[in-house]
Amino acid sequence: MKISIITTTKNNGKTIEDTLKSVLRQSYANIEHIVKDAVSEDDTPAICREYQQKYYTPDNGRGIRTMKFISGKDDGIYDGMNQGVRAATGDVVGILNADDFFTSDDVLELVAGEFAAHPELEAVYGDIHFVAAGATLSEPGRCTRYYSSAMFRPWLLRFGFMPAHPGFYVRREVYERYGLYDTAFRTSSDFEWIVRLFGPRRIRAKYIRKDIVTMRMGGETTRDMAAKRKVNDDVVRALKKHGIFTCDLFKYVRYAYKYAEILIGKIFH
Repeated sequence: MKISIITTTKNNGKTIEDTLKSVLRQSYANIEHIVKDAVSEDDTPAICREYQQKYYTPDNGRGIRTMKFISGKDDGIYDGMNQGVRAATGDVVGILNADDFFTSDDVLELVAGEFAAHPELEAVYGDIHFVAAGATLSEPGRCTRYYSSAMFRPWLLRFGFMPAHPGFYVRREVYERYGLYDTAFRTSSDFEWIVRLFGPRRIRAKYIRKDIVTMRMGGETTRDMAAKRKVNDDVVRALKKHGIFTCDLFKYVRYAYKYAEILIGKIFH
């Protein structure tokens, strides 16, 4: 079973090396890492091309690890993801952002094992956690917020709850059947896509109790209050698009839960 990992980049020279290293450290060998770069003007392309040669491993019966570096203009991060998904040839597809890295070396081995053990599954998802913006793969530091997907149920979509997107893996046929990311949702196309999968259709998915990805704070949707308001507006639009009722009161429930995650993360992680 080949797993395709999609990473979109744009001037991520300060963080992309940790992302690449975390893929190389995976105990699972049959990996296709697609890095879609939006014509970076820093050293991102040079770093990726340097690591590209480190990816290739001869087939020893466990599969071949490769990295594809694709450079070209796109219309934002979700369009970049769509281009990456179109280029993917793996049986399973997941997203790993250029500011993030795998939390442990056995993540993809566990994901592949779940899909192999349960052929009926269309998706597998787990947890993620956040760390400070200056954290590194070698020194990740303290958890600032732990995002658990354990409580997710499709009816919680109306409150803006979703499984953590960086911890969400699907069979490639899911993209072929239900479509790619709708780039009209500039900040929450991943949420609209999840609504598409679990709202009207209810794909067969399984939660695994695993911390899959470590995310640095300060990304596109966690930067400031203005960014959070844009996310909330897109969440409401996505729900309305699919005929799912929501209201202003529901978003405050989500905010309260997020603050609880931050508190729990600081205390227990």
